[in-house]
This record gives sequence, structure tokens and C-alpha cells, in this order.
Amino acid sequence: MSNPMPSPKPLDPAVIDAIRKAIDPQRLAETALALIAVPSPTRSAGAVADRLAEILAADGFAVERPIADWPEAPAVVVRLESGNPGRTLQFDGHLDTVHLPFVTARQENGYLYGSGASDMKGGIAAFVEAVRALRETGSLQNGAVLLTAHDHHEGPWGDRRQVQALIREGYVGDGVLLPEYLADPLPVAARGMAIFEVRIRREGEPVHEVLRAEGLPDVLGAGVLLARRLQELHAALGQKTHPIAGQDSVFVGQFQCGEIFNQAAVLCTIKGTRRWVTPNAAAEVQAEFAALLAQVAAETGTSIEFDFEVQGEAYAVDAADPLLAAFQSAHAAVTGAPLPLGRKPFVDDGNTFAALAGITPLSHGPAATGAHTLYEQVALADLVRVAEVYALTALAYCGGA
Repeated sequence: MSNPMPSPKPLDPAVIDAIRKAIDPQRLAETALALIAVPSPTRSAGAVADRLAEILAADGFAVERPIADWPEAPAVVVRLESGNPGRTLQFDGHLDTVHLPFVTARQENGYLYGSGASDMKGGIAAFVEAVRALRETGSLQNGAVLLTAHDHHEGPWGDRRQVQALIREGYVGDGVLLPEYLADPLPVAARGMAIFEVRIRREGEPVHEVLRAEGLPDVLGAGVLLARRLQELHAALGQKTHPIAGQDSVFVGQFQCGEIFNQAAVLCTIKGTRRWVTPNAAAEVQAEFAALLAQVAAETGTSIEFDFEVQGEAYAVDAADPLLAAFQSAHAAVTGAPLPLGRKPFVDDGNTFAALAGITPLSHGPAATGAHTLYEQVALADLVRVAEVYALTALAYCGGA
């Protein structure tokens, strides 16, 4: 972000007014509740994808259902074409939720509740409403909007195979908006992230502590040593920084060993995350991690194997990118001011679009709460705001020079 951001081009007040009048809060809420009402843990989003397709078809949209490497839940695709040259803006969202007990949908005191309300069925309903408003007003004079929704987002249950397949198969715009539960700031830089699982083993069977053979490798001790080395690595990684994205890190969240208090175990498992700020650095980061594990194995006489599942690569948005200017123009039209710029604290499908499609992703959605818990909630008024911002961003971006 070394170059100054171009000044947002003001939108026509008459067009702004038409779009905002076309956004129907009740219709938006009904769409969101219909999606929330269908359980859809990752790898089981087929029924909710079918429901979204039914809603869009009933609205008169031509719905495509690409398999996209996941026959259990074909993706949902809709296009709104202006018929004139211009950019294509993609609205992309995931229909799957984390593997927690299902919470039923409800609307109360201006809020929507239930599994996926904030992450991200509410956001998907908002961009569906944005496409409806664009079609009903006939205001999209150039370019096109591409709507995509899919399964396989939430890790570690999913591996992003469906969004990756959509990209490979050409379901890609010139830029993409993703309605993650992040309303402020506007993230223009993000770290890459991998989830790791390390398994430290020794030969033989579990034995009582007093029956251990002399020199028997200690998997618990090896695990403690590795955890300490990872702490040291985290401290050293503080030198790898990005002015917006932050710094590299390694985090241990789970440490498991043994079946009982006085048993010399045969397996110790450590799970956590590794994050990095340098784009396209996943292979280098994994090689560094493997070398550290090999050193601990050699020192402790244990064998160590690991999984290193990359969830997304690091990226940064160019300050001169037209999608950034279009979004800020739209946000100013709706709220009175552009958003401050900042970092994205998590990995989402925007990281995949940046790395595999080479397009600019902007993650912006409602100020929702409770993601990855049993207490998801989102204000309907904020979903209306998101729908307005998305529709106006499309107008500014698709018809822009």
C-alpha cells in the first residue's frame, strides 16, 4: 500500500436512491432464514445449495450447478449480464458451517439467529439481494456480476476443493467480494495460514512407568521439546513483518499424550497453526517446519510425521486497484465515509482467489458476532447495508474505466 489510493468516484445520487429503494429488507430476511434453516456442516452442504438454487430460480435467474470437484453438493452460480463491455465483479460465499450442534433459525428484535447467520448465510442473502436490486433497477449498464456459492470452506473438515475447482473451471470475475463477518476496517493485506498436526511416536507398546526399559524414547518429553522449539521459532518469526498484515507466527493449541497418568505412551500429538506474511511462501514455510521436526526426532530417538494443510496464501491489495476505489465510493455513498484500511485477521476464500485466480479479493460483510460458536447473530439492518454496498460497488467497478 505504498501508493496513495485513488479518490473514490462519486456515484449518481439518483442511482444510489434507486438501489437503496430496491433493497427489500423483508425479502432479504426471508432468504437468510431459509438458508439458515437448512443444516450444512462442511462436506454436507448439498441441501442448502439446493435451497439457494431454488430461491434464485424462483426469482427468475438462470442457475448453473457445476459439480466443481464435489458431487455431494454442486455449487450454485448465477450471472447478471449487462450486455455491454466492462468488468465482471464476483460475489462469492460459502454455504457450509463449522461442525457444531445445529441451532435453528429465528428472527427477533431486528436480529437473525442460527447456525450460519453470521458465517456466512446472512452475507450470502445480502449479495443475493444486491443482485436482485441491480436487475430490478436495470442500473447495471456495463460488465457483469457473477454470483458463486459453494461447500468445503471450513477447515479442517474441508479443504477448499470446491472454490479451487470453480477457479480452475473459469468461474472467476475480475475482482471478488466476500461477505465475511468483518465490517471495519477494510482488509487490504492478509497472512497465509496452515493447520498442522504432528505425531511423535516410539516403537513398542504403552507400559507402566515403573516398567520402562532403560533408554526407552520418551514421546512426551519429545513433545515438550518440540513445543519449546516452536515457542522459540515464534519469537524469531517476529522479525518477518508486513506493515499491514502483521508478522509471521506459530501457535500450538492442542497437546495430547498418554491414556493414563502413569503410562509411558507411544504417541504424542501436537496441533496448531503457522501463519506468514510473504506471498507464495507456503512451500518454504513447510520445508522449514519439516526441518525443525527432523531435528527434534534425531535428538529424541523418536519418529515424527506431520500433516501441513495450507488454508490460504498471503496477499496484499494494490493501492491503485480499481476494486478498492469502487468499494470505497460505494461505502461512502451508503454510510457517508470510506472505510479505514487494515489487515484481515483470518484466512478466507479471498486468499485462494488471490493465489490461484490472480484477482483482487475484498472481504467485507456485516458486523456479525458469534462465528464458530452456538450464538451466531446478525442485525438485519446491517445485512441491508451490505446489500447496498455490494450493489453500488458493482455499478462503480463494472462500468469503471
